[in-house]
Amino acid sequence: MLRIDEFITGFDRVVRVVGGIAAASRPNPGAKMVDTTLSEDERRRSAGLMRVNHVGEVCAQALYDAQGRFAKTASLKQQFAQAGQDEEDHLAWTAQRLQELGSHTSFLNPLWYAGAYAIGAIAAHTSDAHSLGFVVETERQVEAHLASHLESLPVQDSKSRAIVEQMRLDEIAHGASAQSLGAAEVPAPVREGMRAMAKVMTTTAYYI
Repeated sequence: MLRIDEFITGFDRVVRVVGGIAAASRPNPGAKMVDTTLSEDERRRSAGLMRVNHVGEVCAQALYDAQGRFAKTASLKQQFAQAGQDEEDHLAWTAQRLQELGSHTSFLNPLWYAGAYAIGAIAAHTSDAHSLGFVVETERQVEAHLASHLESLPVQDSKSRAIVEQMRLDEIAHGASAQSLGAAEVPAPVREGMRAMAKVMTTTAYYI
């Protein structure tokens, strides 16, 4: 049963995540980059892509929170907690970059969080191996998505590009770690369903 202190802590965490309030444990990769002048179209492009990335981190927090809570072993709970900290760094970095670009986080963050938490809980209730397999496939798709953003971001937007590149490297590491712990292969229909849901999310979050 969930204790009242756990409920309060969990609720506070959800509020901070959906509100874009996060504390990074590592320096922002873009902090030392020169913030060059962007045209209005370039600024909107960067903001849209970084908003999508921020939503991805909101979803990552929800997934790891759910998978960690319902994991069967203490070691796996710790694995999800550590990965969640890296993702919280990403959450803070992308929120800061959006502010610098004069833009906002997604207005639909509560919806994204709730949906991702439900999916994470379902994955965790299957088995630890399948939950890890879901992580591997998620990180594989996210890494490809971030690689495409590096191609789409304005070349001169070095701050956004530095953040996205570090996020990409972290996601690769998370996937490799989950694989080493005995992840099961995700069935093809599930992989396709994940891609379809990601497409809806990224298309919507770019604007809203």
